[in-house]
Amino acid sequence: MGAEVNAELEHVRNYWANMKPNSPIYSFLLGDISIISATKGQIIAHLKVLPVHFNSKKTLHGVVSACIMDWAGGMAIASTGLENTGLSTDIHTTFVSTAKEGDLLEIESKASKVGASLAFTTIEIRHAGDREKVVSHGTHTKYIKR
Repeated sequence: MGAEVNAELEHVRNYWANMKPNSPIYSFLLGDISIISATKGQIIAHLKVLPVHFNSKKTLHGVVSACIMDWAGGMAIASTGLENTGLSTDIHTTFVSTAKEGDLLEIESKASKVGASLAFTTIEIRHAGDREKVVSHGTHTKYIKR
């Protein structure tokens, strides 16, 4: 995934590298996530669905989608240059379809507004290579202290 490494992508990757060892749940569920591009206020990442991501039906568990919403909202905020992405105040996840083992998910997260105290993001999880095959989408609001 040969995206040119710009300042935003470098910042988000460094932010993730520093956060990951301090977050057991992110390390467990999202340890293999790859941030492939970032611009100011937007990131795109890929995650391959593995058995650790399954529910009892051997498809993507809803809690993984919710975890991705949490993570991706913070990464979109980080792409604006902030060193601290704040505390979650609200997360909504809508489950549209599912994914199975080996599927490659594409996560796109956009910061709609990063204000003085609140940041608002929108996130879409879809099958990589097919923008129409949405797995889930949602919003994430965070309290940020500047």
